[in-house]
Amino acid sequence: MSAVHLREIAPRLTFQAHPVPTQLKIELVQRLVHAGIRDFELSSFVRPDLVPGLADATEVFDAVRAPGLTLGCCIGNERGLRAAAAAGADSATFLLSADEDFARANIGRSTTESLDELERLADVATGLGIALGTYVIFAWGGPTGPVRGPAELEPIAQRLGEIGVTDWVLADSSGYAAPPQIRDLLDAAAHHLPLESLTVQVHDNRGLGVANVLTLAELGVGTIDVSLAGSGGHPAMPGQRGGGVCTEDAAQALELAGHDTGLDLAALVDTANWLADAGVPGMGFVRHVGPVPRSAQAPAALTFSWKSPTHESEPTQ
Repeated sequence: MSAVHLREIAPRLTFQAHPVPTQLKIELVQRLVHAGIRDFELSSFVRPDLVPGLADATEVFDAVRAPGLTLGCCIGNERGLRAAAAAGADSATFLLSADEDFARANIGRSTTESLDELERLADVATGLGIALGTYVIFAWGGPTGPVRGPAELEPIAQRLGEIGVTDWVLADSSGYAAPPQIRDLLDAAAHHLPLESLTVQVHDNRGLGVANVLTLAELGVGTIDVSLAGSGGHPAMPGQRGGGVCTEDAAQALELAGHDTGLDLAALVDTANWLADAGVPGMGFVRHVGPVPRSAQAPAALTFSWKSPTHESEPTQ
C-alpha cells in the first residue's frame, strides 16, 4: 500500500470567500488535526480590505501552531511575505497566475511582471528564513479562457527555473482537466522538477476532482491539495464554484484504491457535516450517505425497503 500525502487548504480557500468567526477557523483546524491532517494551507497574508475573511491570519497562526504541524500560507507581495515570516509560517506561496487577465485583476500585475516580483521576493525570503514557493493558478486553463497545456506551461517553468523557485503548486483552478490532461501537463513538468516534489491542486467545478486525485496518486505526485466538504471560493469570482476537491471523498477513494492516507475518514465526515451545519456551503458525497462499509458487520450507508407493486385487477391480454 503506497502512502499519499494530502494537504488541507479549506482554512484558506473557504474562508477567503465565506467569512466566519476566528474561533470557528481554529476549531476547524483542531478537528482536522484530530482526523489526522498535519499539513495545512492556513490562510493568506493579503490586503484585509480586499479579502476581509482572512484579516485574522496572524491570530489563526498563533492559535493553532503546534509541534508536528506544517503551516503554509499565500502571499502576493513583500508585505505579505514579511507578515507570514513574522507569524511563524513554515512557508509562503506566491500567487502567480497563468491567466493574464486574472493576474491583473487579482494582484494588479501581468504574469511576466509577477515572475519578476517573485524573483525579487526569493532574495527577501532567504533573508527572512522562510521557504518560498509559487502557485501556477489556472495551469490547465480558465477562468474563462481556453484550455492550457504543456506549451503554455513551458515558458513559466523555464522562468521559475531561472529564478530558482522549486516549490510549485500547479492548480487546476477552474476544473478543466480530466486524467489525460493531468498526465500531459505533469509529464511536461517532470522535465523541470521531480513529481514527488510537486504539489497539485485540482478543483471540482466540473466533477472531475476525485478521478484526478486517483491519477495524481498513481503518478506519485508529492502532495495533493484537498478541501473539506469541497468548500471554497474566490472573492473575485462571486457566485462561481471554487471549491477544492472534497477531502473526505478523496480520502475514501484513495483508500479503496489501496493507498494509505493516514486519515480517520469517520472523523473527516463528522467535521465536514459540522462545517456545513455552521452555514459554510460545500459539496461532496460521502458526508451525505456515509463511507462505504468496510466489513460484513458494518451497517450499510442507506437501507431500502422494496415492496412489489399491487394491482387492483389483472392486466388484460
